[in-house]
Amino acid sequence: MSPGGKPNPTPIFNESGLEIKPVYTTEDVQASGGADGIGHPGEFPFTRGIHKEMYRKRPWTMRQYAGFGTPEETNKRFRWLIENGQTGLNVAFDLPTQVGLDSDDPMAEGEVGRVGMAVDTLRDFEIAFDGIDLDKITVSLTINGAAAILIAMYLAMAEQRGYDIRRIRGTAQNDILKEFIGRGTWVFPVEPSIKLVGDTILYCAEHAPLYSPVSVCGYHIRESGADPVQEMAYAFCIACAYVDHVLARGLDIDEFASRLSFNFDIYGNLFEQVAKFRAGRRLWARLMKDRYNATNPKSMWLRMIAGGGGGGLTIEQPENNIARGAYYALISALSGTQTMALCSYDEAYTIPSEKAARISLRTMQILIEEMGLCDTVDPLAGSYYVETLTNQLEKKIVACMEDVDARGGIVKLVAEGHIQNAVSKQAYENLKKLERGEIRKVGVNCYCTEEDEEQPVEFHPFKEEDCAQQVKRLDGLRAERDDANVKAALRDVLAAAKAGDNVMPAIIKAVKAYATVGELTQCLVEAYGRYEEPVCF
Repeated sequence: MSPGGKPNPTPIFNESGLEIKPVYTTEDVQASGGADGIGHPGEFPFTRGIHKEMYRKRPWTMRQYAGFGTPEETNKRFRWLIENGQTGLNVAFDLPTQVGLDSDDPMAEGEVGRVGMAVDTLRDFEIAFDGIDLDKITVSLTINGAAAILIAMYLAMAEQRGYDIRRIRGTAQNDILKEFIGRGTWVFPVEPSIKLVGDTILYCAEHAPLYSPVSVCGYHIRESGADPVQEMAYAFCIACAYVDHVLARGLDIDEFASRLSFNFDIYGNLFEQVAKFRAGRRLWARLMKDRYNATNPKSMWLRMIAGGGGGGLTIEQPENNIARGAYYALISALSGTQTMALCSYDEAYTIPSEKAARISLRTMQILIEEMGLCDTVDPLAGSYYVETLTNQLEKKIVACMEDVDARGGIVKLVAEGHIQNAVSKQAYENLKKLERGEIRKVGVNCYCTEEDEEQPVEFHPFKEEDCAQQVKRLDGLRAERDDANVKAALRDVLAAAKAGDNVMPAIIKAVKAYATVGELTQCLVEAYGRYEEPVCF
């Protein structure tokens, strides 16, 4: 009971498990760790942003996720997005491409071009990026298990078109550890998969130093059920595993750390999300400086794309997702992201229509042009609530990382399935809370109407003729390429993989000979084997 004899209000907790007080004061900031870590934008520990002027100098890159069907169809969508003001491309690949299958593989049946662009050879990249200026538009490749092959194709395509790949900017997702946790498009066992990530980092450090070969994805871990603390902690543990691997192979931290990037999720409590990123930016800077002795400030930057929040969207009352997307964009801007990508309102159930994609793009543009989000840096800084949350979340992220390390490290826990099991269990518990109404979701378990059940939704059509067209192109290319040259290049890839060498030079040579994604993947499978997923109870 309160002193006045009235019942105490029910405690409120955020998703990270922190109790939210009714009022915050300077005493809360001091009790949580003080204000010394706030600093200034563009200065260590970068709590307020990695650039001094942030959006005053340059607004965030707008990079909508796009790609479906054939390279021709994807090229049309790319051009349409650019014409409508998009400033970066984020390429979706179909499932066969993601797991290293050619379009004519029997296991690819029914999936060619369904959830992304089908890619079999360098020829498909030539078509998809025809007419797109790679100096003006940076490209992100959302690919993981087959990332080394697709990175090679992108760089080979750029070089073929006359670009200096030492000056090419772009990103590949290429975060295989999160695939084991959150998505499942793995191919090879854990250790050789990490080795392939290391191969791309070392190759790009030497040959394409402005290219970011890895975007570590807390996003998919959160979408799979993790809370905001686990999202950041697991992502940092994964990033450190890649850093440790590359350092062990002889590269200096300041030769590659500045090109590491991150992909994070946004949905849920606005203030928790903003504080999550401010805490993460500060913690990553300290990790790079204190644990790895980085001296280049750019090595300490948490470079990130944020703004998706697909897990927050609903099939029910889908127009509500337009409002949700606007709030996710607001959170992303207040969080200090460098790149923003919003899920479109119909993305809860289908590939976005042009109308939905345009609304998401216009949402970001409205924030830039009309809402004042670019006027000043980190406008929530100094808020007693935000600074307290920032301090508290940093401590919880550190504690989670220390727990992972104490249990054997992220690589061991992923290889044995423990992280996957923990995230899956939490996803199940969250679903039960949603069903019980403990987690409130507008249009799902509150403010529902009878009309919602009858509301039709429009699905993106899957066209069988796309598969036929892709297979026909693949057959024609196999007939015209130099088979002896291809076979020799594939032998080199296999030899490099078996010898433990960096496979990227051999893969680059093979893709230029028009070896297929499936052929190259099979070479690597022969050397590394295939991953068998552990089942934990």
